[in-house]
Amino acid sequence: MMPFTTLAGIAAPLAMANVDTDMIIPKQYLKTVRRTGLGAGLFAELRFHEDGSEKADFVLNRAPWRRASILIAGENFGCGSSREHAPWALLDFGIRCILAPSFAEIFFANCANNGILAVALPADEVHALQRRAEDSAARFQVDLAAQTVAVSNGPTVAFQIEAERKHRLLAGLDAIALGLAREAQIAAFEARMAAERPWLAAPRA
Repeated sequence: MMPFTTLAGIAAPLAMANVDTDMIIPKQYLKTVRRTGLGAGLFAELRFHEDGSEKADFVLNRAPWRRASILIAGENFGCGSSREHAPWALLDFGIRCILAPSFAEIFFANCANNGILAVALPADEVHALQRRAEDSAARFQVDLAAQTVAVSNGPTVAFQIEAERKHRLLAGLDAIALGLAREAQIAAFEARMAAERPWLAAPRA
């Protein structure tokens, strides 16, 4: 997956709590296992009328936020079913970072597995950033190494992140790549187990 180091761009304010994965990517878009093309269905019921035309008042349909790479969301973002299509849709649309007071646990993990930086911040800081993001001229910069979010029209905010998740995002390592990076240790462990407990490797009758 693509490493996450720094991200500079537009942040879209989405001040809604309990946005579930069905709202992020509705069920009719789950027929594919491809990670591309799902951006067209991101927040489909919020973005589009039944005839497919855009809802003019939804933030991602308005300039400049339709080019957002950062989403500033409400509490419990990503709740509901554990569909991995939700981070795929966000990533395909161009969202690489989500700031919110809290996240659903499985969604939070799926974001890291797909190269999206999900950052939990105190609610008052999130609300302040949402207000900053409402200014169409505001530009944000997220620095993962420094663990900061800087705003062109406001202060810099620090955030916390688990060391292992930070390492994986900086290096662009998903779960498979992380395992392959430890292939030598895995092979050494298997060899030691075969020597110490040969019956485990014996063929079955």
